[in-house]
Amino acid sequence: MTELRVGLVIEDDHDIRELVRVVLSQAGFEVHMATSGAAGIRAARDLRPHVITLDLGLPDIDGFEVARQVRNFSDAYIVMLTARADELDTLLGLESGADDYLTKPFRPRELRARVAAMMRRPRSGAAAIHSGEAPPSQRTFRHNGLVFSYATRTVSIDGQDVRLTPTEFDLLHSLLEAGRTVLSKADLVRRLRNEPYDVGNYTSDADERSVEVHIGNLRRKLGDDAQNPRWLQTVRGVGYRLAPART
Repeated sequence: MTELRVGLVIEDDHDIRELVRVVLSQAGFEVHMATSGAAGIRAARDLRPHVITLDLGLPDIDGFEVARQVRNFSDAYIVMLTARADELDTLLGLESGADDYLTKPFRPRELRARVAAMMRRPRSGAAAIHSGEAPPSQRTFRHNGLVFSYATRTVSIDGQDVRLTPTEFDLLHSLLEAGRTVLSKADLVRRLRNEPYDVGNYTSDADERSVEVHIGNLRRKLGDDAQNPRWLQTVRGVGYRLAPART
């Protein structure tokens, strides 16, 4: 039986709330709505949604704080929706735990496409393998004290668990899988979208900037040093790759 997909819309504007509800409903989600940050946090805890759309300018708690609190207990994909176009707000949204960011007014088709891309990436436990050998992309990786299990969606360093957002987890998986092969920011955008390389698959400056922010957040959570990396090495002007193994 197909797992019921649950969407949560946290938005105080009635018209936008209804628009997002229609988009998610047409995409096959059971949609629930909250009109304040506090109500949204409670709903996220009770409903365990797959996807959350989150307004930045809520009447009680701003979206940044809602995202931070939700990230304490949820691995839902979070798309921030905001009327603010400042790059600083975008960076703060991603740093607070959002996976993606759309500026109002947005096209319903774009929201649906981004949600569809997220849903092609499994949440925690969704890729668990119950029998047989795992495909190469789903095996456990071990590198310089880091243990990464795709099957259980877990990461640990020297025996200590590290909690990552879904996007951070998938970026780390891409880099571990690629090894010492350099991946450009555009490569990583396409991997997050589950898109093959194709000159017709456009990646914007904003997409690539988002990858930079997610990589920065990932480094911070891993405790990695960009100048002397243990895991994530920047290749200036090109992209990122796995740091060399240490003996």
